[in-house]
Amino acid sequence: MTVATQSSLLHEILAGVDTVVFDVVGTLLKPAPSVSEAYKKSAEKFGCSMSVGEIAQRFSIAWERQESLDAQNKPAFITHRRREYDRWRQIVFDVFEASPAADKIFDDLWIHFGQPSSWQPVDQGCRLLETVREFGIEVAVASNFDERLLELAKHVEPLNGIEKIFASSELGWRKPAPQFFQAVESRLQKEPESLLLIGDDPRLDIAAAKAAGWKSMRIA
Repeated sequence: MTVATQSSLLHEILAGVDTVVFDVVGTLLKPAPSVSEAYKKSAEKFGCSMSVGEIAQRFSIAWERQESLDAQNKPAFITHRRREYDRWRQIVFDVFEASPAADKIFDDLWIHFGQPSSWQPVDQGCRLLETVREFGIEVAVASNFDERLLELAKHVEPLNGIEKIFASSELGWRKPAPQFFQAVESRLQKEPESLLLIGDDPRLDIAAAKAAGWKSMRIA
């Protein structure tokens, strides 16, 4: 899909919308360097050597394991600050399970991903953000992120131009839980039909937003 086509599609979708909520990772920001490269670099500081390919594979498995655990919660996908910290700690431990330095690697990575220099803008998401603003429509951010996002958003483009920033650890729910979207509605004081979520994940963003009664749009 070309930029012009997506802009035209956005114009159509915006009918009846008074707030556009953007996802963060993969939509407005992406890790720089990549997650696997950052993990490799951190591990090497503490004498652990692993290829980017192996890290990527192990990370994917570890991530899905944590998603599955959250889905099995009663209620599903409930969260809080400690849970998000423990989630990332366990993911790192699963990736580097044979390393005695896993604790140090985790501490290093926790700091790394909380730094503005570890992220860069996603061009397409930023263009859509500017288009929404040109239409005079309010924007917000809602992400499956922890409290680090709140400080990060003050210092990194394009988040530092957005006033309303919502992280799952602060909302108490992770996408795709309907309660995540209801919490955002409550804080924005908006009805679901007046909200549009723009994201990159077919399940966590697009399908979940539609199920919650929002409009949704996936960046190509």
